[in-house]
Amino acid sequence: MELKDQLMQQIDRERLPQHVAIIMDGNGRWAKERGKARLFGHQSAIQSVREVSEGCAELGVGYLTLYAFSTENWNRPLAEVSGLMSLLATTITKEVVTMNKNSIKLNAIGDLKSLPKANYDQLMQAIEDTSHNTRMTLTLALSYSGRWDLKQATKRMAQDVVAGKLATDAIDDATISSYLSTYNMPDPELLIRTSGEERISNFLLWQLAYSELYFTPKYWPDFRKADLYEAILNYQHRERRFGKTSEQVNNTK
Repeated sequence: MELKDQLMQQIDRERLPQHVAIIMDGNGRWAKERGKARLFGHQSAIQSVREVSEGCAELGVGYLTLYAFSTENWNRPLAEVSGLMSLLATTITKEVVTMNKNSIKLNAIGDLKSLPKANYDQLMQAIEDTSHNTRMTLTLALSYSGRWDLKQATKRMAQDVVAGKLATDAIDDATISSYLSTYNMPDPELLIRTSGEERISNFLLWQLAYSELYFTPKYWPDFRKADLYEAILNYQHRERRFGKTSEQVNNTK
């Protein structure tokens, strides 16, 4: 029996994180160590996305969010950004068939209008073509940052306050969440970051408030189903207290 199958059998299906978020890091370093251009690392990472998406869907995870391109990534060399946009377009178009086969719905969050028009149009078409799927929602965070998300939410709340649609005294945590780009999904219970970096890099700043963080030294192009299962098993061995004591948590079980 393969390692991934052994690990999968150990997972408690009753205690799955319903939302897993991943910072896919290390593509460039992975390529550099092999004497290749950074774009080769991004191309090689497609298999990792495919395996993790399938792995989450097979387990019964309802939501998977991948940090694909941050607002800060626009500052990378033009050749790399152009290559990434081209790769995004071809990959999304090719993967629609696989997503429909696995009943995976595609979603996207971020300043999407800042994408090149051709990329934006292809993304919207793929979202439409998979909108009927119900097994899992795969969200790509594109031209996204947590601060951008909070800024656009604040602006829209302010507009509604001025228009008399929202009272300031009525603003609570749930209100803020409802104005964020992730309004239609639960907050992530588990965040995975690859490549050995241990920070959240402006990703889902509000939504990750109580998420369990899992860091692995493995570069993203090498990340496979077995690595996903190890992260979920690690998550399942943690005690989630949300500010309470262990005694309080155990007494409510």
